[in-house]
Amino acid sequence: MQSLRIICPNGHLGFAPLRVESFRIGVAARPDYIAADSGSCDIGPVPLGTDTSTSPLGWQTHDLEHMLLAAREIGAPMVIGSSGDTGSNSRVDLYVRIIKELAAKHRLQPFKLGYFYSELDKASLRQRMRAGEMVKGLDGRSALTEAELDATARIVAMAGVHPFIALLQRGAEVIIGGRSSDSCVFAAPAIHHGFPADQAYYLGKVLECASFCAEPYGGKETVLGEVGANKVEVTAMHPAQRCTVASVAGHAMYERSDPYYEHVAGGTLDMSRCHYEQVSERTTRITGAQFRPAAEYRVKLEGAGRVGERYVGLVGIRDPYTIAHIDDVIGWARQQVRERFGESGYELHYIVYGRDGVMRELEPMKHRPAHELCVLVQGVAATAAMAEEVCMIGTRQMFYARLPDVRGSAGSVAFALDEVMRASPACRWTVNHTLRCDDPLELFPTHLTTAGV
Repeated sequence: MQSLRIICPNGHLGFAPLRVESFRIGVAARPDYIAADSGSCDIGPVPLGTDTSTSPLGWQTHDLEHMLLAAREIGAPMVIGSSGDTGSNSRVDLYVRIIKELAAKHRLQPFKLGYFYSELDKASLRQRMRAGEMVKGLDGRSALTEAELDATARIVAMAGVHPFIALLQRGAEVIIGGRSSDSCVFAAPAIHHGFPADQAYYLGKVLECASFCAEPYGGKETVLGEVGANKVEVTAMHPAQRCTVASVAGHAMYERSDPYYEHVAGGTLDMSRCHYEQVSERTTRITGAQFRPAAEYRVKLEGAGRVGERYVGLVGIRDPYTIAHIDDVIGWARQQVRERFGESGYELHYIVYGRDGVMRELEPMKHRPAHELCVLVQGVAATAAMAEEVCMIGTRQMFYARLPDVRGSAGSVAFALDEVMRASPACRWTVNHTLRCDDPLELFPTHLTTAGV
């Protein structure tokens, strides 16, 4: 093949539905593959900790249905990574079931359906740790301890290109992947067809978020990436969007601590010498990417654990005096919770929007709050009843805060709702580490079945 073309209709399948118009334009271009990533740790630890999806089932099914029907229509393989937001085993099984149901619903001719799992058994990881294996921490974390492993409900390993390639080699026409590096969902087909890793991994980097690499901004629109022996080109499919030097180079810097490097299982994509060229109104060409294999093959692990049940309350504040003393108001409410429940056995969190709710300690203007504030109160405890009461006291007692110059009983705070609301359980990230692997497939068992009628 002189080149290979892949369309991506959604940067996080199911998080919001793909836009059909630009997707059909992309399908009409008759790409060689249709692919999308379906997961992210952006959504926080709750879906992994509770083994659920944050995206509605209907939205996920919508995207899968459009992609499957188009893929079978043009005879192009379909590839999905990080199924169901987290890529856990149950989410892979869910997507495999949806694909089979859609194939039966539309009476599609039989096709090979491949899938792989990414969950890591805690017992086997513990055994490796006790045998002396170091599970190295990322982002300043220390090596994984058994205490943190005990606090973990579920662990997924982040696949590189290898399980996708293994299934393509076995003839899979639709692939449902467990947790995967976003870029590898797209790099794998290119490497499978013999294109250099340098270009293949950059193809994945530019396609992973679909139309985020185009301008003007518009999410969930389709883009088409084409890889050759020494270049990658990316084209916006929506008629009002274009992939420009600025938009594509800007996206290369997206979501990374260092704008030049993308780390995946098995190596690093070095984008420091990339050259960007506008070759048509809606297409940008990229050259100069380099993939540098790692000396040791390590796989990223993500794990989450449950902290407790959670309730939330909402407080609005417009009174200038109360705003000026918001920390005292919060301190009063915290003290009332302490008097009821003591110092431990629960968590009480306040997020003050309008002061530092978004950036927290990084906010440079925290001493100049807005003229009105919204305070999100979160109560967390082992039982729902205790979490509700912690949140209720922590919310309502803001109204009763005793400030020195308050002379009336009204005007301090307002409640968006009289009650506090039950939310998803509180979870936290427990594992953000890497594990050495002798075989790139050892954590990712692959399977092949048939769908269609």
